[in-house]
Amino acid sequence: MKMLRSCRLLLWQVALRLSYNVVIASLCREGSDIFTSVRENSPTGEFISSINITAGPRANTIRLCLSGRNANWFYLEGRTIRLNSSVFRVLDREVEGSVLIAELICYENDIIQGNYRILVEILNENDNKPNFLLETIQPFTISELTAVNSVVFTVKAVDADGDMISYIIDPSSQDAEFFRIDLPNTGKVVLNKPLDYETRTHLQLIMWAQESNTVDKFNTSAVLNINIEDGDDQYPHFLPCTPVSPGVPVCMNPTYTTNITQKHQDVGLDFSPGPITAEDGDKGINAPLTYTILSGDDQGRFTINNTTGEIRLTRAADDQRLTTNYMLTIMVCQVDDRLKYSVASVLVRVLYENAFPPAFNRTTYKGFIIQSSSPASIVSTYGNQVLQVQVSDRDFPDGRNPNIHYLLHPPSELYQVTKEGVLIAKTNQLRAFDRQILQVIARDEESGEEVSASVDIEVLQRGQAVPSGAFKEQQLFGDVDSTLAGGIAVLILIVLLSAILFLLLWTVHRRRVQNPEDRPAIAFGKHPNVRLLWFHMVSYSECDVASCGFSTRVMW
Repeated sequence: MKMLRSCRLLLWQVALRLSYNVVIASLCREGSDIFTSVRENSPTGEFISSINITAGPRANTIRLCLSGRNANWFYLEGRTIRLNSSVFRVLDREVEGSVLIAELICYENDIIQGNYRILVEILNENDNKPNFLLETIQPFTISELTAVNSVVFTVKAVDADGDMISYIIDPSSQDAEFFRIDLPNTGKVVLNKPLDYETRTHLQLIMWAQESNTVDKFNTSAVLNINIEDGDDQYPHFLPCTPVSPGVPVCMNPTYTTNITQKHQDVGLDFSPGPITAEDGDKGINAPLTYTILSGDDQGRFTINNTTGEIRLTRAADDQRLTTNYMLTIMVCQVDDRLKYSVASVLVRVLYENAFPPAFNRTTYKGFIIQSSSPASIVSTYGNQVLQVQVSDRDFPDGRNPNIHYLLHPPSELYQVTKEGVLIAKTNQLRAFDRQILQVIARDEESGEEVSASVDIEVLQRGQAVPSGAFKEQQLFGDVDSTLAGGIAVLILIVLLSAILFLLLWTVHRRRVQNPEDRPAIAFGKHPNVRLLWFHMVSYSECDVASCGFSTRVMW
């Protein structure tokens, strides 16, 4: 019986213990899983959720704990769960992910009585701006031959918030005109105008990536450096290059000139400008070039080095003045593409012995100009003919030296002389009755010889006629010159004859004074009147020796 009672007592104790545990467990099991959300960047202590466990008389025996991979983002405050962030630890969806996962454990008398899941969604906030992918904004190269309207490159940016992005070319970019974007959401950049390596070898562009589906419109920018690759699209040209117009990479080829004499042969020629050389218009390619003479080599008299462009004279110039110069046409082209070529002219002038200097046909010219309000007028001469100063050179068959250059010395602000020797005056700056004497210099540009003449210009008043006259300038000054020279010669002749006659008379007179015996004897010792008569005769003889002697005898 005792044993039976002991068993019953044990069973009652076990039943009581089980009954007590059931009561306590029911308190932990009143809870449930937690599903909630919180915005990223929320402050510390932000409310997350309440815990659905009712406090009862035995509540002090219950203990709650947080565990799991993201449990450190929460802390318990009574029957609530709050966010455990700080100034140095901000909840960032882009870092932590879209969901925080933890577990709530309910203990009773240190015995786990319940486990509850905590799932907290992190709500996204627009707290990130787009960022370009570095590999899409690195410096790159495109050919200058790239077709317009073709896609030349693509840029791409990402937004950590997952926002949509549109791409914009900054219109203030230095080279924005070369590109455009047809579809803003794609980032594909299209060539808008042709490229030219010869004018621009490098382009720079500013690109913007901007959120298109947010209010904030966060954006970012990147600078793109674009190198232009030279393409074979230019022709070679001779140097020096003179552009046809500023900013246009098209050259006007020079005319190369040089002088030779009949003594030159089998020599390389030096030219001005020089030396003869050319370069490929595509400087980035610099294709090899070859030179040839198209015409004017005079049956091999001139040859050209195909590689250097040097021209040599193989035999002397012909000994005839009809050959005053040689004109050659030379060509340079690319070795790999002979359709890309350029042509230039070469002038070889033959200089002959300069035996005669140039000379004006007169020393002084007479010119007239009528006062007028016209800005410029041609100076005329007698008969209202155009005044033209000219020189002749007997080294040329026709007397006309094509190398003569006229100029005024010193230069005048009111007058100019043309290549043909015509004088032009600034009429509106002249006053009536003004007179000016100009010195015209004629210079042989080959030999350097110079000769000068004077021009006497008289300004006539309005309406006054230019003298036509009987005395043309050439005759007038010619007669004056010849008369003056003749008068001087006659004067010199008279002086010489007078000197000779005086010496003869003086000699005769001295002889008579030294030989008194030659005088008539009757004169000695006579009356003084006779002596006086003799002196008179001597005085007369000084004028005319022959007649004086005759008169003495008659008088005697």
